[in-house]
Amino acid sequence: MNADALPEVTIKRTFNAPRAKVFQAWVDPKQMAQWFGPKGFVNPVCELDVRPGGKLKIHMRGPDGTIYPCHGTFHEIVESERLVFTSQAIDDDGTVLIEALNTVTFADAGGQTALTVHARVVKVTGLGAQYVKGMNQGWGQSLDKLEALL
Repeated sequence: MNADALPEVTIKRTFNAPRAKVFQAWVDPKQMAQWFGPKGFVNPVCELDVRPGGKLKIHMRGPDGTIYPCHGTFHEIVESERLVFTSQAIDDDGTVLIEALNTVTFADAGGQTALTVHARVVKVTGLGAQYVKGMNQGWGQSLDKLEALL
């Protein structure tokens, strides 16, 4: 894929929960493990070091038992307001299939929380092109699971 064709996804949701609670679900590995990933996926590994330069490591297990490793780095954390992190889907050999820059914002909405997820793909190789096609659906299903958790 050429750089001009790299996809971006923006999803907006409003959650019936205070901003601090929604933010906590993004930075607490026990909570994130319960909602991150598409429907039917679970996260046997979910490690988050939430600080600038801190790493994230999530291993999503699909319904068929396949493990999809995701690694990344946190770049910006503004408590209950904003998270910026890169995420990389990698294959069994450690090759980066997709790299995305993710910006998540949290805003007050009359006792609720308006959440915006913006994911911009910055690199795609090999099988990553297939995964990119499901990015919008994957994020949407993750946020459905987050809503159920909250």
